[in-house]
Amino acid sequence: MHIKRNLKARHMTMIAIGGSIGTGLFLASGASIQTAGPGGALIAYGTIGIMVYFLMTSLGEMATFMPVSGSFSTYANRFVDPAFGFALGWNYWFNWAITLAVEIVSSAIIMKFWFPDVPSIVWSALFLGLIFLLNALSVKSYGESEYWFSLIKVVTIIVFIGVGLLTIFGILGGQFIGFKNFTIGDAPVHGGLLSILSIFFIAGFSFQGTELVGIAAGESEEPEKNVPKAIRQVFWRILLFYIIAITVIGLIIPYTSPNLLGGDVDKIAVSPFTLVFKKVGIAFAASVMNAVILTSVLSAGNSGLYASTRMLWSMAKDGQAPKFLQKVNNRGIPMNALVATTIIGAFAFLTSIFGDQVYTWLLNASGLTGFIAWLGIAVSHYRFRKAYFAQGRDMNDLKFKAKWFPFGPILAFAMCAIVIFGQNYQAFLTSKIDWYGIAVAYIGLPIFLTFWLGYKFVHKTKFIPLNECNFEETSDK
Repeated sequence: MHIKRNLKARHMTMIAIGGSIGTGLFLASGASIQTAGPGGALIAYGTIGIMVYFLMTSLGEMATFMPVSGSFSTYANRFVDPAFGFALGWNYWFNWAITLAVEIVSSAIIMKFWFPDVPSIVWSALFLGLIFLLNALSVKSYGESEYWFSLIKVVTIIVFIGVGLLTIFGILGGQFIGFKNFTIGDAPVHGGLLSILSIFFIAGFSFQGTELVGIAAGESEEPEKNVPKAIRQVFWRILLFYIIAITVIGLIIPYTSPNLLGGDVDKIAVSPFTLVFKKVGIAFAASVMNAVILTSVLSAGNSGLYASTRMLWSMAKDGQAPKFLQKVNNRGIPMNALVATTIIGAFAFLTSIFGDQVYTWLLNASGLTGFIAWLGIAVSHYRFRKAYFAQGRDMNDLKFKAKWFPFGPILAFAMCAIVIFGQNYQAFLTSKIDWYGIAVAYIGLPIFLTFWLGYKFVHKTKFIPLNECNFEETSDK
């Protein structure tokens, strides 16, 4: 049995959009504006957006040439070092398995808004069951559900931008706001360069999920056509959504407003989106945004279970995970990998109930994993193109070419490294170094290195010479 190519172009586009538009925009954007001012937030999100553009085009080139569900883990196996691919694969699986647990917890918190007396575990169990079912039925049911989840988010952002612009020019709300909030205090940039750097991690975290299009490429109907189309459309749409939405928030709500601190799912009432809708007299704004953020959370959990299942299945196929995980049923679903991932996600969720400390460390351990995966994409693409040239292959055979090579992957690698190592630079600047803060922030790095170097030591792997890299065109079909 094989997985099935049932994802259409519209599914691919919405999977990538849905993976990267969520609570990072709807909730955390307010805290980013307060930290660095509206101009500082725009610089941070714009800069991270450039990095993501290069990562997406790098991934697009490889995924179009070699559409496999293992995506960048498989590419690292072939073009860098099997040990590096092993570490990237398990790192990415762990990231999304923990994300599944986080979204289950978040969904229960959101439901408290409407049903404060219903125990949280009831909602968590219900939503975990729903997400499992959507993934277990068929890849098309996953793609279709993700399409509608994402469409709700996109429509909300478009309406928000429209309402916001009308508010700024006084057509709604009865007061011309203009650009005054970009000039109060030390705006547009508050706190200088260090404040901008401090929100790079938040901005990067907001964009995470765009790489899902690479995972989904293995089940796309026409990967040579659909993957490049999704890459080209998605990046610009996402960047415009973020940049315009943050501009609108920064113009309407001054960065000095204490309400912008609300960055968690239990503070829907002070989401920047809710505040703007309330400003123009939409009385049920909090309920609307609560529903939208619930779809965002379910979308992230849905995509998380899909991505981690496919990564686990692909690693089993490559001999880097237990063999029983590569079994696929007659609907094209790797059920063993799906069940195993769901169990781990549920276990991580249970730690949030019975032991906050364990859950916190699991959460911290997964914090850097998305950036490590991005770093792996940049390295793999650099080696992919170098090996392509070294073996005398024709560039015209590449259906999608990443522009600005080698500048693109090198810049993306450097920026990823800055975000990874600089995410908690404040811990090093205190009079007494905050070792606990450092451990909490960077625990993901030693875990990744342990997987990489441990596999390397056991299997004696070496970096693959460029002329030995395997370009055999393969797919999961």
